[in-house]
Amino acid sequence: MRVVWEKEIPAEKIVVSPRPVWKCRACPMYGKRPSCPPNAPDWREAREWVSHFKRALLIKFEIDMERFEEEKREAILYLLKKEAEFFREGKLYAMALFPGNCNLCPDCPFERGEPCRLPTKVRPSIDAVGVEISSLVRIDFSESVLYGMVLIE
Repeated sequence: MRVVWEKEIPAEKIVVSPRPVWKCRACPMYGKRPSCPPNAPDWREAREWVSHFKRALLIKFEIDMERFEEEKREAILYLLKKEAEFFREGKLYAMALFPGNCNLCPDCPFERGEPCRLPTKVRPSIDAVGVEISSLVRIDFSESVLYGMVLIE
């Protein structure tokens, strides 16, 4: 995993709608991870929530598709680290949004109906809460990339 860039953006530019959530319904992880719908906040609630932020950090990660799960986990850990840094700077409500479903645990107990092992680390996925990432970046399907976000203040 490599961070390609980090860009601070005004939170008012973040579009939240039901469209990404509906795409989630076609994903095999739908309902299986705590970061995914219907376990994540509803897009309407998320739109209200995002409206209370002034800025966000958008991060583009390049990943090796041969090591997708491991590199996605590294990206998620990087996002959690950035969130913690903002928190230590006094941004008490900083919150990471994961690039897709949580994969912090290689073997997710939540999928088997058991409690999450890392409930204090799980964050919703960008799509699960309805953030239209394509309204913020040009998606190029020839790239092996993931996008994550940290809502800052």
